[in-house]
Amino acid sequence: MTVDLSAPGTGLLDLPITEQKKGLGATRIMSVGTAVTDQSYSQQELLDIFDITDPKVRSVFLNSAIERRFLTVPPRDADGAVLPEVQGELLAKHKRLALDMGARAIRTCLENAGIDLADIDYLCCTTTTGFLTPGLSAHLIREMGILPRTSRVDVVGMGCNAGLNALNATSSWAKANPGKVAVMLCAEACSAAYVIDGTMRTAVVNSLFGDGAAAIALTADPPDAAYGGPSDVPAEPGGPRILGFASHLITDAIGAMRYDWDDEQGKFSFYLDPEVPYVVGANAEQVVDRLLAGAGLRRSDIAHWLVHSGGKKVIDAVRVNLRLTRHDVRHTTGVLRDYGNLSSGSFLFSYERLLQEGVTKAGDYGVLMTMGPGSTIETALVQW
Repeated sequence: MTVDLSAPGTGLLDLPITEQKKGLGATRIMSVGTAVTDQSYSQQELLDIFDITDPKVRSVFLNSAIERRFLTVPPRDADGAVLPEVQGELLAKHKRLALDMGARAIRTCLENAGIDLADIDYLCCTTTTGFLTPGLSAHLIREMGILPRTSRVDVVGMGCNAGLNALNATSSWAKANPGKVAVMLCAEACSAAYVIDGTMRTAVVNSLFGDGAAAIALTADPPDAAYGGPSDVPAEPGGPRILGFASHLITDAIGAMRYDWDDEQGKFSFYLDPEVPYVVGANAEQVVDRLLAGAGLRRSDIAHWLVHSGGKKVIDAVRVNLRLTRHDVRHTTGVLRDYGNLSSGSFLFSYERLLQEGVTKAGDYGVLMTMGPGSTIETALVQW
């Protein structure tokens, strides 16, 4: 049978059920688990803690569409003033928070999948908020009691888009090792990546990010496993299959989002160009349409959109350029409201909320989308 893959709504997944295989061994998402740090703060509480009185800075915080964020604020002296943290203290904070959140996210993920630590065959960890050698994966294997034979990789420094970069690599490993379990973890201790200096550059960053970790478990069925095909019944708890990825690097905006050394502060400092929302929005269509064209789909075929909670203006720019509704990005805006920007794991917090909503049906398509330094837009197509 010949199929025109360029025609809308056609492709492997549209073949008659008797001719389909389970994505020819496509990777399937088994479960997700998330974790945050102990204490959350409203934007007003943070303004009070850091004694921020500049009206312009206060406006950035209070008009961010963020209600609360989980953070580990610096220690304070007897008078309540925040004490400065040197880079070594921030690196130690990153290790402590990333290990704690990461372990809890992985355990929750495994529990939701009904599997144990001993079932993990591959562990991929991604983070941008600190640097460790050996990497976070090695420390988690040691601290959690994951089997030492577990294959592992660490993705460091890619930023908010890194979750999908890592998912691509983890999915490929799972597909090459059918039947084995791969776990990907995004652990971002944004509390360990702040500079407090009163400038508008740091104000934007300080108003936005929060601590969080998210883990996702994957497996690939053998190529000859039967696939039941789309239907109107609710999707099975096993989760969707990953059908493909598409990336776009905006080379003209390579410095628009960056984490670099601040000589005056003696620590790393994150920078966001004010034009980021417009640059990302202007490039969103081409990468999404390329992703969908590979499966013969249109945007109207997508039932679920899980976009990185990059900030109010970024979300609005993506929504307008892709002609999405506010309902389409409800989980994205909800995660931003309740957690702030969680960097690489934000889209998995949205995915978790979608699962909790219980609205996915077998046959539904979904698009995962992250944006970050590069400037980069990463996308993935899934089907329940």
